[in-house]
Amino acid sequence: MAQELSPVAPRTAERTQVAGVVVAVALAVTNVLSYLLNVVAARSLSSAAFGELGSLLAVLVVGAVPAMGVQTVVALRVAGLGARRPADLDRRDAGPLVTVAAGAAGAIALLLAATTPLIMMLLHLGGPAPVLLVTAAIASITVNGLFNGMLQGTRRFATLAVLIVADGVLRVGGTLTGLLTTGTATGALVGTAVGSLLLAGTGWLLCGRPLPGRPRRGLAVEVVHAAQALLGLVLLVNLDLVLARHHLPAAEAGEYAVGAIITKIAYWLPYAIAVVVLPRLADPDTRRRVLPLALAFCAGLDALVVLGTALLGPTIVTAIGGATYAESAVPLWAFALVGSALSLVQLLLYARIASADRRSTVLVWVAVTLEIVLVGFWLHDSLAEVVGAAVIATGALALAGLVIELRGRAARRG
Repeated sequence: MAQELSPVAPRTAERTQVAGVVVAVALAVTNVLSYLLNVVAARSLSSAAFGELGSLLAVLVVGAVPAMGVQTVVALRVAGLGARRPADLDRRDAGPLVTVAAGAAGAIALLLAATTPLIMMLLHLGGPAPVLLVTAAIASITVNGLFNGMLQGTRRFATLAVLIVADGVLRVGGTLTGLLTTGTATGALVGTAVGSLLLAGTGWLLCGRPLPGRPRRGLAVEVVHAAQALLGLVLLVNLDLVLARHHLPAAEAGEYAVGAIITKIAYWLPYAIAVVVLPRLADPDTRRRVLPLALAFCAGLDALVVLGTALLGPTIVTAIGGATYAESAVPLWAFALVGSALSLVQLLLYARIASADRRSTVLVWVAVTLEIVLVGFWLHDSLAEVVGAAVIATGALALAGLVIELRGRAARRG
């Protein structure tokens, strides 16, 4: 049997590598456009208006977590069905997925609409329009999570790459167009809302125009479970920066923000492999073979980032932050270590979601709590202490995830 399968394995590995490159390039295009948006916004708006836009775009990032939950669940469900294209899905299979995505979009929109006065107060906004525009954009992004998941689950990675690039061109490009046209944060968000709606329409067309169907029991629960687990992960990616802003002096918090860029680079760099691997985690036998390889790949890639930041730390800090930070002693390798641990956590979390293990995802929230407690009560007197707390929390989470995965494998063998 091994001899019969051996010619297939290299072809499968080659296809996975090509898919990873295609998705990685698409993600890079979108990230470059997002970076361009920040640069243009910082130079086009007053500091107050830029702060308003930045805070609302942060709300957009957190509000898009349900879209991640929808995408993850849909990708796993569709992969389990074995369809080759989204259009091949029977309406009895596709309909419930469309319905749960629409339901998630409606739920998050209602929640944001209900909390608009609170968001206005927290962000010091002069009216509800910016929040409502963000709400409209998040609803469209949540629906688009369905189409990303369909393409991901059917392993149509080239088409998925097209939709990812469309995200940059339509949503980010729409924001940029609104900004340049009106010169205001609200105008920029009009572009975000319109671009996000066009993005969802593009996804609908690429996936064969699926229509809603009868809700399927338990599907919404799966989406809620995946979304809450991924929300914890998103918080961990950004939590240390918020804590540093609260506890450290302004200048040191600024240095921390420079280091946090490396955290995000180390976290997002192997993300394409997570996108490609996720549908293969739907099958337990395939998951046991693929997950160790994916973890090893991510670890190897991020090890280069950690090594590079350890050797070239001061040069990288100056390149990111400019001459102002030339004398800074930011331990970039520690930030890279945090991002590396989170990239491993993401893969392990996908594996736990795929295996319907709802208890182990609680560990993500334990890590969030641990980091808050460590920084709040002990490690907050310096930049090194805050990032040290992040290393402890994320490292412990990655280790715990590996232990759970190994124990699960041992139990199945037993």
